This record gives sequence, C-alpha cells and structure tokens, in this order.
Amino acid sequence: MEYIKTDKAPQAIGPYSQAIKAGDFLYASGQIPINPANGQIEAVTIEEQTEQVCRNIGEILKAAGTGFEHVVKTTCFLAEMGDFAAFNAVYEKYFTGKPARSCVAVKKLPKDVLCEVEIIAFLG
Repeated sequence: MEYIKTDKAPQAIGPYSQAIKAGDFLYASGQIPINPANGQIEAVTIEEQTEQVCRNIGEILKAAGTGFEHVVKTTCFLAEMGDFAAFNAVYEKYFTGKPARSCVAVKKLPKDVLCEVEIIAFLG
C-alpha cells in the first residue's frame, strides 16, 4: 500500500488518509468542500460546494498520477435529496466517464456541509 497525500486538498480531519493506492486501485476518502488553502468552508450553495469537492478530488487524483477519467466508482452523500439535480449538473462536468455511482441523502455531514464524495479509481 502507498499513502497518497497532497497539500492541494484538505488534510484529513480525523484518523484517516486522504487516499491509499492498493494494487491497481486508488481509494480516496470522502471529500467535503473545504478550501485547502485556508481550511475553511467558503462555498455556500450546493453548486459551489460540489465544485470545491470536485477540485479537491482532482488534486488527490493528480497526486496519485491519474485523473477523473480513471474513476470507476463514486459514492455521493447529499444533505438534501432536493439538491440532486443541481449536484448532478456540476458532477457531470468532472466525471465525464460516467463511473458507477451510489448517491444517498444522509441526515448530517461533517461540518454541516451539503455534499461529500468518495472515489475509487483504476490505476492499472
């Protein structure tokens, strides 16, 4: 296993890693819309928060030597299922390869954000 870490994505806020390479796969922890430059959540709307989440994921993928086109599975968490369409409008700009996906509404997310996304990418 190889631990992936970049200062261009938010640092872990708990006892976990940003991402781990294991064999031919990259497993990235869920990303929330923290601005890695200052550790703050600046985005307010679901669209803004989704953009920040996707930028964070992009930096982790880059640190692992890959990109969005190699993502094979995402798990998406929304605070409100009513945000589904707006979330998708931003998500589809980044995940153009249409990876397999689960998307669920949850009661509450860390730091009261509106969305969180985790990914698995194929590196082989």
